[in-house]
Amino acid sequence: MAATHAHISHNAKTPTSHQKPPLWFSPETGIYTSKFPSLHLPVNPNLDAVSALFSHIHDGDYAASAAFVDSSTGFSMSYTDLQVIVKSIAAGFYHDLGVRQGDVVSLMLPNSVYFPLVFLSLISLGAIVTTMNPSSSVGEIKKQVKECNLGLAFTSPENAEKLSSLGIVVIRIPESYDFDSIRIENPKFYAIIKGDFGFVPPKPLIKQDDVAAIMYSSGTTGVSKGVLLTHRNLIATMELFVRFEASQYEYPGSSNVYLAALPLCHIYGLSLFVMGLLSLGSTIVVMRRFDASDVVNVIERFKITHFPVVPPMLMALTKKAKGVCGEVFKSLKQVSSGAAPLSRKFIEDFLETLPHVDLIQGYGMTESTAVGTRGFNSEKLRKYSSVGLLAPNMEAKVVDWSSGSFLPPGNRGELWIQGPGVMKGYLNNPEATKMTLVEDSWLRTGDIAYFDEDGYLFIVDRIKETIKYKGFQIAPADLEAVLVSHPLILDAAVTAAPNEECGEIPVAFVVRRQESTLSEQDVISYVAAQVAPYRKVRKVVMVSSIPKSPTGKILRRELKRFLTNSVSSRL
Repeated sequence: MAATHAHISHNAKTPTSHQKPPLWFSPETGIYTSKFPSLHLPVNPNLDAVSALFSHIHDGDYAASAAFVDSSTGFSMSYTDLQVIVKSIAAGFYHDLGVRQGDVVSLMLPNSVYFPLVFLSLISLGAIVTTMNPSSSVGEIKKQVKECNLGLAFTSPENAEKLSSLGIVVIRIPESYDFDSIRIENPKFYAIIKGDFGFVPPKPLIKQDDVAAIMYSSGTTGVSKGVLLTHRNLIATMELFVRFEASQYEYPGSSNVYLAALPLCHIYGLSLFVMGLLSLGSTIVVMRRFDASDVVNVIERFKITHFPVVPPMLMALTKKAKGVCGEVFKSLKQVSSGAAPLSRKFIEDFLETLPHVDLIQGYGMTESTAVGTRGFNSEKLRKYSSVGLLAPNMEAKVVDWSSGSFLPPGNRGELWIQGPGVMKGYLNNPEATKMTLVEDSWLRTGDIAYFDEDGYLFIVDRIKETIKYKGFQIAPADLEAVLVSHPLILDAAVTAAPNEECGEIPVAFVVRRQESTLSEQDVISYVAAQVAPYRKVRKVVMVSSIPKSPTGKILRRELKRFLTNSVSSRL
């Protein structure tokens, strides 16, 4: 999950010289440590994430419980079946498709029970999985295919042609869970999942430091980059992001029913629903796509207890809940929000509508495998606008971005974090890696933050350029490259404009050729034809020039100031 930004103001008090610093902050080093005890992570260097996951399942008493449930059909899979099927599919991938350790394979799938089955099967063989949003354009797919050197992809039938056109071996994943239908309509996939190969593929030696996944993120600046996440990172996610959180509640994780409406191709959804929650024995109800009306029915039908969301989902849920009998949401215990800003209005509306539900925010990045902080409400402290406390084993610094000095509680600066969830680096991009991972593996987040006197973290602004549209990251540089490819556009820049419903929307500033009749709508349509729907430009401003620094860097602050002034002038 990428950075969560809270907008409720909170008065932080800077410790005075006569105050004793808290135990979780060192004035000498500038390091903030977790207020929770450190957890012992597996030390065996030859441990892969799937083996670590299955060891938790073996130790649990929930083998017969449902691991996954499809929200529309009710199809379910027990934890016992999960392990058997993952091993069987892995054998099929090895035997029929020749998948071997180190191969990079793409998952371009909408949410379904098949997503975690394919993911776990692939990384158990030592293959590396890179995910793609199913709405990605051919141009976006082509970039990722080239960078990752892809030769094999799993996708839904509607996207098979996109990938096949790039010379990739494509395996179509069905929507149905009726194996008789699959045998007829998709015999290739049926042979893989139901094949009797008579052997178990040789177990490769997978090290914790081996790369397991390549997730794309725009990082702090620039175009989207492949984030190299290791088996150690995924294990850390299980232990720190999920299992620790569950330990804070009186009820066991195996009694929880989570609703998976977040995209599984995003780090937020992947870390929770594909890996982490399975280690607790929780039941995961998978929705193919988010729909507020369907969500209400699913919560009631499956007695959902926990619902991780992004702010637009929270807003839609709150609106629906206002017109629904409260008994429908009786089972719901917690809603956790991340990946995008959560405004004061969203928080207040939700608390007023569903006062019995625990609302928390969290902070993490693709580059930290979603490990960072997690909201924690108690009888004494309910800081809804905070992104919570540092997870165990995590450390942080708040750095003055001008002087580089480390700042104590109450002072705002750039947030740096360090811990076992931090990525190995960026794919084929040592320069970006060096700029982001500094001083012995500290991850520069690009977010402006402060810790308050109780150790709660507040994110107040962002240095980095990433646009957050409905929880999805959009790199301005990616859209700028599309814009300047238009023959009538001389120059272009993209920045974010705040939007109550979406969080932020991309706004393009365009310098068109003289005497050109190119219109704002022409530009919007041109970009829309080449990018995924969520990455479309939503507004265009025609300008005579793009403000830039002497070194040629786009001055996005000036663009944002222009947008702010133009809004003010209309009021």
